[in-house]
Amino acid sequence: MTQQGVRWTADQVLALAPDSTSRKAGSKLGTADPWSGTGSSREGAVWGLCEGSGGTPYRTVVDTADGTGPAYRCSCPSRKFPCKHALGLLLLWSGGEGATPAGRAPDWAERWIAGRRRAREQREAGPTGSGSGPADPEGARRRAERRAERITAGATELEERLADLLRSGLATAEQSGYALWEETAARMVDAQAPGLAARVRELGAVPGSAPDWPVRLLEECALLHLLDQGWLHRERLPEALAATVRARVGLPTSPTGPPVRDHWLVLAQYDTPDPKLTTRRIWLYGTASGRTALLLSYGAAGRAPELTLPVGLALDAEVSAHSGAGRQRVSLGEQFAPPVLTGTRPPGMTTTEATARYGETLRHDPWQDSVPVTLDHVIPTPDGDSWQLADAEGDTALPLTPAAVSRPGLWCLVALSGGAPVTVFGECGHRGFTPLTAWPTAPGEAVRLC
Repeated sequence: MTQQGVRWTADQVLALAPDSTSRKAGSKLGTADPWSGTGSSREGAVWGLCEGSGGTPYRTVVDTADGTGPAYRCSCPSRKFPCKHALGLLLLWSGGEGATPAGRAPDWAERWIAGRRRAREQREAGPTGSGSGPADPEGARRRAERRAERITAGATELEERLADLLRSGLATAEQSGYALWEETAARMVDAQAPGLAARVRELGAVPGSAPDWPVRLLEECALLHLLDQGWLHRERLPEALAATVRARVGLPTSPTGPPVRDHWLVLAQYDTPDPKLTTRRIWLYGTASGRTALLLSYGAAGRAPELTLPVGLALDAEVSAHSGAGRQRVSLGEQFAPPVLTGTRPPGMTTTEATARYGETLRHDPWQDSVPVTLDHVIPTPDGDSWQLADAEGDTALPLTPAAVSRPGLWCLVALSGGAPVTVFGECGHRGFTPLTAWPTAPGEAVRLC
């Protein structure tokens, strides 16, 4: 039995955009003028032809009910997922059934939809005996040992460089410039320790960044030294902490926990760009389990990650936890129904409770930059040149991070509040609080802030 895909709101569609440029371009295509041959199915597929700069219209089709999140196919040359045509088509679909009437998909769309359906069935059926030969556990063990040896050599070299820095004095870090840090990071990449490389690059941005930069540099050097020592003595650590060290160094993790089925509310989605990789973070909240979980998706060579989930909808799906302290990261498994609208919100806490939760997390993972929390009954208020979230019924507040203050989402939050308390989900860490999603006190839909 099929299920009718839920028709999203315009805000939820625009929340899928990989960047502000795509959001603006997609909004221009969200009217009926450039479209022809549009339609939709009860299973959640939407299709249409969009006029382009050439004589042939672009063929665009979206599967809103795919088991791993919305899926897109467009004949345009864009490398972004979703492209502006997919966003425009979804905006048209969100406006009501009249713009994308129910019907049978054209052949070009049906072939793509059927192909995805077959692939999904094969995934759900699992591996068969006709696949590739059996895995080589001995070969995998030898490769893991060789990589561990390279990481150990890299960590040992990094310890020597940190010791040289402290012997010569932190002031030399500003004189040396960024090239020294980049060269050290490249050495960690050669050692197959991308986690160490990323932290080294972060060190290179600290000197001269603020009046108190020597204090921050010393703190970050201490954390990097602690991670080095954790790797070099990992056999002495409790298994959960050892797993965290392996993940922080940069070894890939895989799901180890049993699948957990729940209705997962999509709390937030945002991208962190890098010259070689774009990382997409999607926060979920299990309405039955009360658990907050993190999905990671990656896009290489300037391409946006393909996994996109609309903020404010709930998924009836299974997730499996990865190893490591906190076990927040999960992999998305089978999805049992299309995403649906829900009035559920995660339970909130005070700003004092949020900072206490972050402190407790550091006991198990000293390298954790922030933790996901929901603040209840807080009011955005100015704090000198910055902003803070103040408890409406107390005398405590959390400062916003510098990055959050510089984003347009701050003004969306201020407008939503209007001086009244709101509920805000975000990340709380040593640099402050970064708001990602907010809800008004009265019943209302989630507002994406990132």
